Amino acid sequence: MTEKTNKPQGDKPKGGARKPGVQPTVQTTGHAWDGDLQEYNNPLPRWWLWTFYGTVVFSLIYWVLYPTWPVGESWTKGINTVEYTVDGETREARWNTRYRLIEDMQNSEAAQRQRAYLERIAEADFEQIRSDPEMLAFARSVGTNLFGDNCAACHGRGGQGVAGLYPNLADDDWLWGGTMAKIQETLVWGRKGYMPPFKETFDTEQWDAVAEYVMVLSGEAQPSDQSERGREIFQGQEGGCFHCHGMDGKGIQSQGAANLTDRIWTVANVPAEANYEAKKGAVKNVIWNGVQNIRNMPAWHERLTETDIKLLAVYVHQLGGGE
Repeated sequence: MTEKTNKPQGDKPKGGARKPGVQPTVQTTGHAWDGDLQEYNNPLPRWWLWTFYGTVVFSLIYWVLYPTWPVGESWTKGINTVEYTVDGETREARWNTRYRLIEDMQNSEAAQRQRAYLERIAEADFEQIRSDPEMLAFARSVGTNLFGDNCAACHGRGGQGVAGLYPNLADDDWLWGGTMAKIQETLVWGRKGYMPPFKETFDTEQWDAVAEYVMVLSGEAQPSDQSERGREIFQGQEGGCFHCHGMDGKGIQSQGAANLTDRIWTVANVPAEANYEAKKGAVKNVIWNGVQNIRNMPAWHERLTETDIKLLAVYVHQLGGGE
C-alpha cells in the first residue's frame, strides 16, 4: 500500500532545478466545479498593472485640464485654455473642441500655408494666376469649396444651371462676358436679367412670325415667308429686338442679352421639347411673357472678401473652359 505524501508535486529541489517530468503546482482560488475543475489564481502581469495605474494617473490629469464632469446644469471647465484671433484681436477661452478647431484653422501649418497662398492671390492679377500652375491649382481647389457653399444652390454642383432660371456656367456661353475680369464683375455687383413682355405689343401674327425667325436663327427651322416677316419685325422698330440681341441676333453682352444663333438656350428650354411645335411654343412663351424677376443674381461684394471673389472668378472661368 502506497502512502500519500503531503509534499506538493513540482517543488523544486535545492539548486533551483525542477525534477524532470514533474509539473509545477499552481495556486487556485479554492473554488471547484464538477469535482476537479478549478480556478487558477495567477497574478496579473506586471506590465498590465503599470498600464492600469498609468491610465488612472492620466484620467486624473485630464479631469483637471479639460472640460469633463457634469455639475448640475453646467460642467467642469478645466484649466487649459486656447488662444484665437478675431478681427486681428487675440482672445483666450477655456479649451473646447470648437475653439481648438478655430485655433487650428488659424495657426496650424496648413493654415499658414493657405494664408501665404491667399496673400499671393490677393496681390496677383488674373494673368499672373493663369500663368502660375501652383496659384491656379490653389485657386481651383479653394474655389470648389466657395462655389459649393455659395453658388451651387442655384447653379448646381457642376455649374450646369437650371434652364429658365439659372444660367449654365459649364458651356462657355456667357451672357455678361466670360473673361475672369467680367466674371469677377458679375460676382461683385450681381446681375438682373430682363426682357420686356410683348403680349401687349405684338398681335398673334407678329408673335408667331418673330418666334419663327428665332427658330431659323438657331437652325431649328428653314427660312420661309413667315420667318422673313419675323426678321423685319425683329430688326425694325416694330419689334425692336435688335436693340438687345443685335441685328444678327448674336446678343449684346453689355445688356446680358442671349445669343440666339448658337443653339444654347438659357430661358426657353427648347432642347427638352419633343417636336418642332413644342420647341417653337417654348420660344413663343418667352416672347409673350418676357423675363422678369426670375433671372436675378445677388451682389456678393458684401458677403465675400475680394480675394474670395477672385478665387471664385478663376474657378467659374475654368468650368466652361474660359473665354
